[in-house]
Amino acid sequence: MSTGVLFVINFWKGRRKDKDSPTPPVQDEFRQYLEDNYMREKITNADFYRLVVLPPSIDYNEWLATHSLAFFNHVSLLYGVISEYCTSEVCTAMTGPGNVQYHWYDDKGKKYKSNAQQYVDYVLSFIQKTVQDESIFPTKYGQTFPSSFEAMVKKVHKYLLHILAHIYHAHYKEILAVSIHGHLNSLFTHFMVFNFKYDLLEEKETEVVVELAKALIKHLPDPNQNDGTHNEVSRT
Repeated sequence: MSTGVLFVINFWKGRRKDKDSPTPPVQDEFRQYLEDNYMREKITNADFYRLVVLPPSIDYNEWLATHSLAFFNHVSLLYGVISEYCTSEVCTAMTGPGNVQYHWYDDKGKKYKSNAQQYVDYVLSFIQKTVQDESIFPTKYGQTFPSSFEAMVKKVHKYLLHILAHIYHAHYKEILAVSIHGHLNSLFTHFMVFNFKYDLLEEKETEVVVELAKALIKHLPDPNQNDGTHNEVSRT
């Protein structure tokens, strides 16, 4: 087993199962995206292990902010490609692999059952408002990040994961039809390696896509076959 796959598996070692986890996934679901010939499709040979390592001269929060903005933009673009197929009639619920359902919660914690189109609209609007808020994502010289910034990044990434999970689960045939599965795989791999590196996602969120993450990371170069820069990632 490669170091990269072990990296994903070890992420959960010693972590307690959360009683509020989503509905357990259905195990016998057909998942075309896990077939090896599709897993090998990507648009870049970039070394994702190296890409996620924080450069010595960069502030940690700035690193999180830069990646969060990039991930948001790319997820928005990918969803935009298949959005015309994600209608209230077709996607009556916001689902992920195993038919796990995601529900929207408002600022007061009230739970809403929404279709996928509504849920994604809520998510993208929330993130857009968040990243444009200078008190949360400061852009001007001299401004500082709030103490709650990492917690907000975790929330943003949780929502982005929900959209990616829904695309793989409900719209993979459309992704294949327009031949952008390589784009989706590359984005998802980068996103997951970054989040595993900095422990930004909870187990209850990632468990529904762990097989997908393992399958994609399996095709990455073994970090131990390169220089020591990667070892920090594989040991995390």
